[in-house]
Amino acid sequence: MRHGARLAIDPGNARIGVAASDPSGTLASPVETIPRGKGDQQRIAQLVVEREAREVVVGYPASLSGEEGPAARSAREFAQGLAHLLHPVPVRLVDERLTTVTAQGQLLSGASFGKKGAKGGRARRSVIDQAAATVLLQSALDQERSTGRPPGEIVRSSQGE
Repeated sequence: MRHGARLAIDPGNARIGVAASDPSGTLASPVETIPRGKGDQQRIAQLVVEREAREVVVGYPASLSGEEGPAARSAREFAQGLAHLLHPVPVRLVDERLTTVTAQGQLLSGASFGKKGAKGGRARRSVIDQAAATVLLQSALDQERSTGRPPGEIVRSSQGE
């Protein structure tokens, strides 16, 4: 298992869930939810520096058929932008199928899930985004620990880096 903190990004249309691992790469924890749009990748870059991340894992919503649909293309484009911005920190696309569903299930089976109404709904979605990133990262860490290889696919920036 490689030593060093990792950051996981679960990019959605409206929000980006972020999780980080401890420096030993053992345990993933939620970090924050970033609004999607202007400055989102710069905030991720800040988190990479703050947490001294050795790598960034981006959730890739692969389809069951193996074809790249619109959400997967969007995740790939986002990851390519990050790869360009973060170079030389590696960015990897990792299959995220069912991470949001798993995160929702874990949250709903736990203690109280917050306020009711519109504000509660936004807060729940924010927590779900972070939880999905945490599930993604923990899965990637566990996969690396069991196989001895980094998970997913390395992303090259649009400039070929």
